[in-house]
Amino acid sequence: MKIRSASISLFNYKLSTAAGGSGVIEVDVTVCDIVAQSGLEGFGFSYAVGGRGAAAAQAARLLADEIVTGAELEHPEATWRRLCAACNRTGRWPNFVGLAAVDLALWDLHAKRLDLPLGSAMGGSSRSVAGYASSGFRPNQDAKEIVDHITRYREAGFCTVKLRLSGQPQDVGTLESVGSSVPDGTCFMIDLNEKGSLTSARSLMRTASVLGALFVEEPLPAHNVEGYRILARAFPGLTSTGEHLKGTDLALPFLKEGLCSVIQPDLAMMGGMTECLRLTRAAELFGVEAMPHFLPGLFVHLAAVSPSVTLFEDFPLLEPIFSGAPQFDGGVMSPSSVAGHGLSLKREFRSMLARAA
Repeated sequence: MKIRSASISLFNYKLSTAAGGSGVIEVDVTVCDIVAQSGLEGFGFSYAVGGRGAAAAQAARLLADEIVTGAELEHPEATWRRLCAACNRTGRWPNFVGLAAVDLALWDLHAKRLDLPLGSAMGGSSRSVAGYASSGFRPNQDAKEIVDHITRYREAGFCTVKLRLSGQPQDVGTLESVGSSVPDGTCFMIDLNEKGSLTSARSLMRTASVLGALFVEEPLPAHNVEGYRILARAFPGLTSTGEHLKGTDLALPFLKEGLCSVIQPDLAMMGGMTECLRLTRAAELFGVEAMPHFLPGLFVHLAAVSPSVTLFEDFPLLEPIFSGAPQFDGGVMSPSSVAGHGLSLKREFRSMLARAA
């Protein structure tokens, strides 16, 4: 069976309010629609948080035109390798962000061809996984407001939450105030969004360790591997990272040297589900947990394949643009039984699509 067409579109999604540790207010979404000769369709997407995604959409279009359209439908991992090889001379960014949309569409088409949910088509068995709540937390937030958010999430069934701090020395006081007020039975982690320095990160992690935090996420920029080595020696098992890493090879030092206890692949940064799957398999070998960066309704399929996936992030950044995504029930998410990954773009956002120039 051949692929009849692979079209790439782009739209800008404006958020109703600033979100996350970086206060993002918009996301550029790249959409890939693949149609096989049989008429079967695959849908994929990628994103540039904060905008500036036009280059990624253009890269996706060039890759789709060159590698996918008119080609024989093969296993997605085989196509991913050819797509990745085509980026050899121009590097990963923005190629990987664009490649992610194409790769996800190919996996969706592959699973639909087999008439299986994506997790099963990837070689797994569907399972339910608990989530941790991270929406609504932001840097420099009042301690009382943080505790109020935690209480509401506990009432919704979430036993684990992730706070966002600023990476500044005053974080220690905020954390101490929150830590003394966290409801019994609540686990928490902290996200610094790469804003910390080595000195501020060490100070915060010392307090986080005493208070029993599960981990401190991205205490330093991902490229500061030596800094992560220093933190790992001082606070073994207390660090997570990964959402800014572009490929399993860049994550390998963190896994091999024990620089993190949790790895967090991002669909767009990793270049699609193929490389996310590869990373979670590597994490399993090194005994590192995998907690993918948001999009739990998609990554529920990755959990089916890899037992290293232990928690999902409930941070509904892109969820409003999709139909078909499973929801958390009592803090737990279970996959649907529909063929493919199950997500589709809502009609009102379909109408916003523009062909990538």
